[in-house]
Amino acid sequence: MALLLLLTAAYLHPPEWVEAALAVGAAAAVLATGMLDAEAVRDELGRLLPVVLFLMAILVVAECCRAAGLFGAIGTRLATAGSHQRIFTLAFLVAAATTVVLSLDATVVLLTPVVLAAASATHISARPLQLVCVRLANSASLLLPVSNLTNLLALPHLDLGFGRYVALMAPVWVLTLLIEYAAHQLWFRGDLRAASSGRDAPGVLPLPPAPLVTVMLMLAGFAAGSVLDVQPVWVAGAAAVFLGVRARHRGEVPARRLLHSTHASFALFVLGLGLVVATLGAGPLGERLASVVPQGTGTWALLATALLGAVLANLVNNLPATLLLVPLVAPVGTVPALAALVGINLGSSMTWSGSLANLLWRRSVVHHHGHVSSRDFHVVGLLATPLAVVAGVVVLDLWAGLL
Repeated sequence: MALLLLLTAAYLHPPEWVEAALAVGAAAAVLATGMLDAEAVRDELGRLLPVVLFLMAILVVAECCRAAGLFGAIGTRLATAGSHQRIFTLAFLVAAATTVVLSLDATVVLLTPVVLAAASATHISARPLQLVCVRLANSASLLLPVSNLTNLLALPHLDLGFGRYVALMAPVWVLTLLIEYAAHQLWFRGDLRAASSGRDAPGVLPLPPAPLVTVMLMLAGFAAGSVLDVQPVWVAGAAAVFLGVRARHRGEVPARRLLHSTHASFALFVLGLGLVVATLGAGPLGERLASVVPQGTGTWALLATALLGAVLANLVNNLPATLLLVPLVAPVGTVPALAALVGINLGSSMTWSGSLANLLWRRSVVHHHGHVSSRDFHVVGLLATPLAVVAGVVVLDLWAGLL
Protein backbone atom coordinates (compact mmCIF):
# COMPACT_ATOMS: atom_id res chain seq x y z
CA MET A 1 0.00 0.00 0.00
CA ALA A 2 2.86 2.38 0.77
CA LEU A 3 4.49 1.67 -2.62
CA LEU A 4 1.17 2.18 -4.41
CA LEU A 5 0.69 5.47 -2.56
CA LEU A 6 4.12 6.75 -3.58
CA LEU A 7 3.72 5.68 -7.22
CA THR A 8 0.33 7.41 -7.33
CA ALA A 9 1.95 10.56 -5.94
CA ALA A 10 4.66 10.38 -8.60
CA TYR A 11 1.99 10.10 -11.29
CA LEU A 12 -0.22 12.92 -9.97
CA HIS A 13 2.68 15.20 -8.94
CA PRO A 14 1.05 16.94 -5.93
CA PRO A 15 2.55 20.07 -4.28
CA GLU A 16 6.07 19.56 -3.02
CA TRP A 17 5.14 19.58 0.67
CA VAL A 18 2.56 16.85 0.00
CA GLU A 19 5.15 14.80 -1.89
CA ALA A 20 7.61 15.11 1.01
CA ALA A 21 4.96 14.34 3.66
CA LEU A 22 3.81 11.23 1.78
CA ALA A 23 7.41 10.00 1.50
CA VAL A 24 8.07 10.46 5.22
CA GLY A 25 4.75 8.91 6.18
CA ALA A 26 5.15 5.90 3.90
CA ALA A 27 8.71 5.27 5.11
CA ALA A 28 7.66 5.57 8.75
CA ALA A 29 4.77 3.15 8.21
CA VAL A 30 6.89 0.41 6.64
CA LEU A 31 9.72 0.85 9.17
CA ALA A 32 7.16 0.40 11.95
CA THR A 33 6.60 -3.16 10.71
CA GLY A 34 10.07 -4.05 11.98
CA MET A 35 10.94 -5.97 8.81
CA LEU A 36 14.10 -3.86 8.55
CA ASP A 37 16.26 -3.69 11.67
CA ALA A 38 18.28 -0.60 12.60
CA GLU A 39 21.43 -1.88 10.90
CA ALA A 40 19.58 -2.59 7.66
CA VAL A 41 18.07 0.91 7.73
CA ARG A 42 21.52 2.46 8.23
CA ASP A 43 22.92 0.41 5.35
CA GLU A 44 20.08 1.41 3.05
CA LEU A 45 20.40 5.10 3.92
CA GLY A 46 24.17 4.83 3.42
CA ARG A 47 23.53 3.63 -0.15
CA LEU A 48 20.73 6.08 -0.91
CA LEU A 49 22.05 9.34 0.57
CA PRO A 50 25.01 9.77 -1.81
CA VAL A 51 22.64 9.10 -4.72
CA VAL A 52 20.01 11.68 -3.75
CA LEU A 53 22.66 14.26 -2.84
CA PHE A 54 24.23 13.74 -6.25
CA LEU A 55 20.81 14.23 -7.85
CA MET A 56 20.36 17.51 -5.98
CA ALA A 57 23.82 18.73 -7.02
CA ILE A 58 23.46 17.84 -10.70
CA LEU A 59 20.08 19.58 -10.86
CA VAL A 60 21.73 22.74 -9.48
CA VAL A 61 24.42 22.43 -12.16
CA ALA A 62 21.73 22.10 -14.84
CA GLU A 63 19.82 25.13 -13.51
CA CYS A 64 22.98 27.25 -13.47
CA CYS A 65 23.71 26.22 -17.05
CA ARG A 66 20.19 27.31 -18.00
CA ALA A 67 20.55 30.61 -16.16
CA ALA A 68 23.87 31.30 -17.87
CA GLY A 69 22.17 30.93 -21.25
CA LEU A 70 23.46 27.52 -22.33
CA PHE A 71 20.07 26.10 -23.28
CA GLY A 72 19.00 29.38 -24.84
CA ALA A 73 22.09 29.35 -27.05
CA ILE A 74 21.33 25.75 -28.03
CA GLY A 75 17.78 26.78 -28.93
CA THR A 76 18.97 29.48 -31.31
CA ARG A 77 21.20 26.95 -33.05
CA LEU A 78 18.27 24.59 -33.44
CA ALA A 79 16.10 27.36 -34.88
CA THR A 80 18.72 28.30 -37.47
CA ALA A 81 19.84 24.78 -38.42
CA GLY A 82 17.94 24.86 -41.72
CA SER A 83 15.66 22.03 -42.81
CA HIS A 84 13.36 20.13 -40.51
CA GLN A 85 15.62 17.09 -40.90
CA ARG A 86 18.69 19.05 -39.78
CA ILE A 87 16.84 20.55 -36.84
CA PHE A 88 15.71 17.10 -35.75
CA THR A 89 19.19 15.59 -36.08
CA LEU A 90 20.73 18.40 -34.05
CA ALA A 91 17.98 18.07 -31.40
CA PHE A 92 18.65 14.32 -31.28
CA LEU A 93 22.37 14.85 -30.66
CA VAL A 94 21.77 17.58 -28.08
CA ALA A 95 19.23 15.42 -26.21
CA ALA A 96 21.71 12.52 -26.10
CA ALA A 97 24.53 14.75 -24.86
CA THR A 98 22.36 16.50 -22.26
CA THR A 99 21.17 13.16 -20.87
CA VAL A 100 24.68 11.76 -20.65
CA VAL A 101 26.24 14.82 -19.01
CA LEU A 102 23.46 16.46 -16.97
CA SER A 103 21.21 13.42 -16.44
CA LEU A 104 17.82 12.63 -17.90
CA ASP A 105 15.96 15.14 -15.70
CA ALA A 106 17.72 18.05 -17.41
CA THR A 107 16.66 16.69 -20.80
CA VAL A 108 12.95 16.41 -20.01
CA VAL A 109 12.66 19.58 -17.91
CA LEU A 110 15.14 22.05 -19.44
CA LEU A 111 15.67 20.90 -23.04
CA THR A 112 12.02 20.16 -23.89
CA PRO A 113 10.94 23.84 -23.73
CA VAL A 114 13.91 24.75 -25.91
CA VAL A 115 12.96 22.38 -28.73
CA LEU A 116 9.31 23.47 -28.49
CA ALA A 117 10.39 27.11 -28.89
CA ALA A 118 12.62 26.19 -31.86
CA ALA A 119 9.73 24.38 -33.53
CA SER A 120 7.46 27.38 -33.00
CA ALA A 121 10.04 29.82 -34.37
CA THR A 122 10.60 27.79 -37.54
CA HIS A 123 6.93 26.79 -38.04
CA ILE A 124 7.62 23.06 -38.11
CA SER A 125 5.93 20.17 -36.35
CA ALA A 126 7.06 19.82 -32.75
CA ARG A 127 6.03 16.14 -32.58
CA PRO A 128 9.39 14.52 -33.43
CA LEU A 129 11.45 17.16 -31.61
CA GLN A 130 9.61 16.95 -28.31
CA LEU A 131 9.33 13.15 -28.35
CA VAL A 132 13.05 12.71 -28.89
CA CYS A 133 13.62 14.44 -25.54
CA VAL A 134 11.73 11.84 -23.53
CA ARG A 135 12.90 8.90 -25.62
CA LEU A 136 16.58 9.77 -25.23
CA ALA A 137 16.12 10.73 -21.59
CA ASN A 138 15.67 7.00 -21.00
CA SER A 139 17.65 5.44 -23.85
CA ALA A 140 20.74 7.67 -23.80
CA SER A 141 21.12 7.31 -20.03
CA LEU A 142 22.97 3.99 -20.35
CA LEU A 143 26.41 5.44 -21.07
CA LEU A 144 27.59 6.89 -17.74
CA PRO A 145 26.88 5.82 -14.18
CA VAL A 146 25.80 9.41 -13.46
CA SER A 147 23.35 9.75 -16.37
CA ASN A 148 20.43 8.14 -14.60
CA LEU A 149 19.34 7.66 -11.00
CA THR A 150 18.90 3.96 -11.75
CA ASN A 151 22.58 3.63 -12.70
CA LEU A 152 23.65 5.35 -9.49
CA LEU A 153 21.39 3.14 -7.40
CA ALA A 154 22.84 0.06 -9.08
CA LEU A 155 26.51 1.11 -8.93
CA PRO A 156 27.17 0.15 -5.26
CA HIS A 157 26.18 -3.41 -6.15
CA LEU A 158 28.54 -3.60 -9.15
CA ASP A 159 32.21 -4.40 -8.99
CA LEU A 160 32.94 -1.71 -11.58
CA GLY A 161 34.80 1.57 -11.74
CA PHE A 162 33.67 4.55 -13.82
CA GLY A 163 35.89 3.72 -16.80
CA ARG A 164 35.03 0.02 -16.85
CA TYR A 165 31.31 0.80 -16.73
CA VAL A 166 31.62 3.16 -19.69
CA ALA A 167 33.74 0.66 -21.65
CA LEU A 168 31.10 -2.06 -21.23
CA MET A 169 28.10 0.14 -21.97
CA ALA A 170 29.47 2.26 -24.84
CA PRO A 171 28.64 -0.18 -27.71
CA VAL A 172 25.16 -0.77 -26.25
CA TRP A 173 24.62 3.00 -26.05
CA VAL A 174 25.71 3.59 -29.65
CA LEU A 175 23.50 0.80 -30.98
CA THR A 176 20.54 2.05 -28.95
CA LEU A 177 20.89 5.57 -30.38
CA LEU A 178 21.02 4.20 -33.93
CA ILE A 179 17.82 2.20 -33.35
CA GLU A 180 16.10 5.21 -31.77
CA TYR A 181 17.12 7.44 -34.68
CA ALA A 182 15.83 4.93 -37.24
CA ALA A 183 12.51 4.51 -35.38
CA HIS A 184 11.94 8.27 -35.28
CA GLN A 185 12.85 8.61 -38.95
CA LEU A 186 10.37 5.88 -39.85
CA TRP A 187 7.41 7.12 -37.80
CA PHE A 188 7.90 10.85 -38.44
CA ARG A 189 9.05 10.61 -42.06
CA GLY A 190 6.18 12.82 -43.25
CA ASP A 191 6.90 15.54 -40.68
CA LEU A 192 10.63 15.51 -41.35
CA ARG A 193 10.16 16.04 -45.09
CA ALA A 194 8.25 19.26 -44.49
CA ALA A 195 10.07 22.52 -45.14
CA SER A 196 10.94 24.85 -42.29
CA SER A 197 10.73 28.62 -42.14
CA GLY A 198 13.26 30.50 -40.07
CA ARG A 199 11.75 33.96 -40.49
CA ASP A 200 10.91 34.17 -36.78
CA ALA A 201 14.10 32.49 -35.61
CA PRO A 202 16.30 34.54 -33.27
CA GLY A 203 19.93 35.29 -33.95
CA VAL A 204 22.48 32.75 -32.79
CA LEU A 205 23.58 33.37 -29.21
CA PRO A 206 27.11 32.52 -28.05
CA LEU A 207 27.63 29.47 -25.88
CA PRO A 208 28.64 30.53 -22.33
CA PRO A 209 32.20 29.22 -21.77
CA ALA A 210 32.21 28.95 -17.96
CA PRO A 211 29.37 26.39 -17.66
CA LEU A 212 30.78 24.37 -20.57
CA VAL A 213 34.27 24.22 -19.06
CA THR A 214 32.87 23.41 -15.61
CA VAL A 215 30.76 20.55 -16.97
CA MET A 216 33.75 19.15 -18.88
CA LEU A 217 35.89 19.32 -15.74
CA MET A 218 33.08 17.67 -13.80
CA LEU A 219 33.06 14.74 -16.24
CA ALA A 220 36.83 14.43 -15.95
CA GLY A 221 36.41 14.53 -12.18
CA PHE A 222 33.97 11.62 -12.31
CA ALA A 223 36.52 9.51 -14.16
CA ALA A 224 39.43 10.55 -11.92
CA GLY A 225 37.31 10.13 -8.80
CA SER A 226 36.59 6.53 -9.75
CA VAL A 227 40.31 5.79 -9.72
CA LEU A 228 40.89 7.70 -6.47
CA ASP A 229 37.77 6.27 -4.78
CA VAL A 230 36.04 9.68 -4.64
CA GLN A 231 32.26 9.40 -4.94
CA PRO A 232 30.53 11.33 -7.78
CA VAL A 233 28.51 13.34 -5.25
CA TRP A 234 31.64 15.25 -4.18
CA VAL A 235 32.57 16.13 -7.75
CA ALA A 236 29.03 17.19 -8.66
CA GLY A 237 28.77 19.09 -5.38
CA ALA A 238 31.93 21.07 -6.15
CA ALA A 239 30.61 21.95 -9.62
CA ALA A 240 27.25 22.97 -8.14
CA VAL A 241 28.88 25.21 -5.53
CA PHE A 242 31.12 26.90 -8.10
CA LEU A 243 28.36 27.51 -10.64
CA GLY A 244 25.89 28.51 -7.91
CA VAL A 245 28.25 31.12 -6.43
CA ARG A 246 29.03 32.37 -9.94
CA ALA A 247 25.34 32.64 -10.84
CA ARG A 248 24.51 34.55 -7.66
CA HIS A 249 27.50 36.89 -8.11
CA ARG A 250 26.41 37.67 -11.67
CA GLY A 251 22.75 38.00 -10.72
CA GLU A 252 21.74 35.26 -13.17
CA VAL A 253 19.45 33.40 -10.77
CA PRO A 254 17.68 34.42 -7.54
CA ALA A 255 18.71 32.61 -4.37
CA ARG A 256 15.21 31.20 -3.93
CA ARG A 257 15.22 29.67 -7.41
CA LEU A 258 18.69 28.26 -6.88
CA LEU A 259 17.52 26.60 -3.67
CA HIS A 260 14.38 25.32 -5.37
CA SER A 261 16.46 23.80 -8.17
CA THR A 262 17.76 21.20 -5.70
CA HIS A 263 14.26 19.63 -5.72
CA ALA A 264 14.77 18.65 -2.08
CA SER A 265 11.22 17.28 -1.79
CA PHE A 266 11.89 14.87 -4.64
CA ALA A 267 15.16 13.80 -3.00
CA LEU A 268 13.18 13.05 0.18
CA PHE A 269 10.67 11.17 -1.97
CA VAL A 270 13.46 8.96 -3.39
CA LEU A 271 14.73 8.24 0.13
CA GLY A 272 11.25 7.24 1.29
CA LEU A 273 10.73 5.13 -1.83
CA GLY A 274 14.06 3.39 -1.25
CA LEU A 275 13.12 2.42 2.31
CA VAL A 276 9.70 1.17 1.21
CA VAL A 277 11.20 -0.97 -1.56
CA ALA A 278 13.95 -2.27 0.76
CA THR A 279 11.24 -3.42 3.18
CA LEU A 280 9.38 -5.15 0.35
CA GLY A 281 12.59 -6.81 -0.76
CA ALA A 282 13.17 -8.16 2.75
CA GLY A 283 9.76 -9.86 2.76
CA PRO A 284 7.90 -12.43 0.66
CA LEU A 285 7.97 -10.28 -2.47
CA GLY A 286 11.76 -10.27 -2.44
CA GLU A 287 11.81 -14.03 -1.97
CA ARG A 288 9.42 -14.61 -4.87
CA LEU A 289 11.36 -12.26 -7.12
CA ALA A 290 14.61 -14.01 -6.22
CA SER A 291 13.07 -17.34 -7.23
CA VAL A 292 12.48 -16.13 -10.81
CA VAL A 293 15.79 -14.28 -11.32
CA PRO A 294 17.83 -16.17 -13.97
CA GLN A 295 21.00 -17.62 -12.46
CA GLY A 296 22.95 -18.12 -15.68
CA THR A 297 25.30 -15.81 -17.57
CA GLY A 298 24.59 -17.03 -21.10
CA THR A 299 22.86 -14.94 -23.74
CA TRP A 300 19.40 -16.40 -23.10
CA ALA A 301 19.73 -15.86 -19.36
CA LEU A 302 20.82 -12.25 -19.95
CA LEU A 303 17.84 -11.67 -22.24
CA ALA A 304 15.51 -13.12 -19.61
CA THR A 305 17.06 -10.84 -16.96
CA ALA A 306 16.60 -7.77 -19.18
CA LEU A 307 13.00 -8.78 -19.90
CA LEU A 308 12.35 -9.15 -16.18
CA GLY A 309 13.80 -5.67 -15.62
CA ALA A 310 11.63 -4.17 -18.37
CA VAL A 311 8.46 -5.80 -17.02
CA LEU A 312 9.22 -4.66 -13.46
CA ALA A 313 9.93 -1.10 -14.61
CA ASN A 314 6.55 -0.88 -16.31
CA LEU A 315 4.75 -2.48 -13.36
CA VAL A 316 6.26 -0.55 -10.46
CA ASN A 317 8.37 2.22 -12.12
CA ASN A 318 12.10 2.16 -12.91
CA LEU A 319 13.41 3.24 -9.50
CA PRO A 320 11.66 0.51 -7.46
CA ALA A 321 12.54 -1.99 -10.20
CA THR A 322 16.24 -1.14 -9.82
CA LEU A 323 16.12 -1.30 -6.03
CA LEU A 324 14.37 -4.67 -6.13
CA LEU A 325 16.13 -6.43 -9.00
CA VAL A 326 19.76 -5.32 -9.12
CA PRO A 327 20.72 -6.55 -5.60
CA LEU A 328 19.31 -9.96 -6.54
CA VAL A 329 21.09 -10.13 -9.91
CA ALA A 330 24.46 -8.66 -8.87
CA PRO A 331 25.64 -11.86 -7.10
CA VAL A 332 25.15 -13.74 -10.40
CA GLY A 333 27.67 -11.46 -12.11
CA THR A 334 28.41 -7.96 -13.36
CA VAL A 335 27.17 -8.56 -16.90
CA PRO A 336 23.77 -9.89 -15.74
CA ALA A 337 23.41 -6.80 -13.52
CA LEU A 338 24.17 -4.57 -16.50
CA ALA A 339 21.67 -6.53 -18.58
CA ALA A 340 19.07 -5.79 -15.90
CA LEU A 341 19.90 -2.08 -16.24
CA VAL A 342 19.51 -2.29 -20.02
CA GLY A 343 16.05 -3.78 -19.55
CA ILE A 344 15.05 -1.27 -16.88
CA ASN A 345 16.37 1.88 -18.58
CA LEU A 346 15.17 1.05 -22.08
CA GLY A 347 12.04 -0.83 -21.08
CA SER A 348 10.81 2.02 -18.89
CA SER A 349 10.00 4.06 -21.99
CA MET A 350 7.22 1.65 -23.06
CA THR A 351 4.54 3.08 -20.74
CA TRP A 352 3.87 6.44 -19.10
CA SER A 353 4.39 5.03 -15.61
CA GLY A 354 7.61 3.18 -16.50
CA SER A 355 9.85 6.11 -15.67
CA LEU A 356 9.52 9.30 -13.64
CA ALA A 357 11.15 11.06 -16.61
CA ASN A 358 8.10 10.20 -18.75
CA LEU A 359 5.78 11.89 -16.26
CA LEU A 360 8.05 14.93 -15.88
CA TRP A 361 8.27 15.30 -19.66
CA ARG A 362 4.50 15.13 -20.12
CA ARG A 363 3.99 17.87 -17.53
CA SER A 364 6.75 19.96 -19.12
CA VAL A 365 5.17 19.75 -22.58
CA VAL A 366 1.71 20.71 -21.30
CA HIS A 367 3.15 23.53 -19.18
CA HIS A 368 4.81 25.04 -22.28
CA HIS A 369 1.64 24.75 -24.37
CA GLY A 370 2.69 21.71 -26.37
CA HIS A 371 0.54 18.73 -27.29
CA VAL A 372 1.25 15.30 -25.83
CA SER A 373 0.44 12.42 -28.20
CA SER A 374 0.04 9.04 -26.50
CA ARG A 375 -0.05 7.48 -29.96
CA ASP A 376 3.40 8.85 -30.87
CA PHE A 377 4.79 7.86 -27.48
CA HIS A 378 3.61 4.25 -27.62
CA VAL A 379 4.17 3.60 -31.34
CA VAL A 380 7.80 4.76 -31.27
CA GLY A 381 8.19 2.78 -28.06
CA LEU A 382 6.99 -0.38 -29.82
CA LEU A 383 9.21 0.30 -32.84
CA ALA A 384 12.41 0.97 -30.88
CA THR A 385 12.32 -0.51 -27.40
CA PRO A 386 12.00 -4.31 -27.91
CA LEU A 387 14.65 -4.27 -30.64
CA ALA A 388 16.96 -2.04 -28.60
CA VAL A 389 16.68 -4.27 -25.50
CA VAL A 390 17.38 -7.49 -27.41
CA ALA A 391 20.15 -6.04 -29.57
CA GLY A 392 21.69 -4.22 -26.60
CA VAL A 393 21.87 -7.37 -24.47
CA VAL A 394 23.39 -9.41 -27.31
CA VAL A 395 26.02 -6.73 -27.96
CA LEU A 396 26.72 -6.43 -24.21
CA ASP A 397 27.27 -10.19 -24.00
CA LEU A 398 29.60 -10.28 -27.00
CA TRP A 399 31.51 -7.14 -26.00
CA ALA A 400 31.96 -8.26 -22.39
CA GLY A 401 33.40 -11.53 -23.68
CA LEU A 402 35.92 -9.65 -25.82
CA LEU A 403 36.93 -7.37 -22.96
